[in-house]
Amino acid sequence: MDMYIPQYLVAVPLFAFLGFGISFILNMILKTTWLPMALYVILVGVIVFRMESIKTGDWLMLFIGLIGIGIGSWAIQYLRKKGYRMF
Repeated sequence: MDMYIPQYLVAVPLFAFLGFGISFILNMILKTTWLPMALYVILVGVIVFRMESIKTGDWLMLFIGLIGIGIGSWAIQYLRKKGYRMF
């Protein structure tokens, strides 16, 4: 059973914000900019390897999470360039 439109309307921003938040926090703690992106790609590889069939909605959620992580990494880089010492 595939997802319905209202589920997509809730899930897409949720996965984007979740990816952004986790990436932002990991970047602040570990002081590495692209580590969350590498960890996410490995996690997606494991998920794809273990599942027999991945539907369109699953691919969309995984891709939106990747975009959120990318935006979180970019935000940390921007804040560091602007001189914020805690990042």
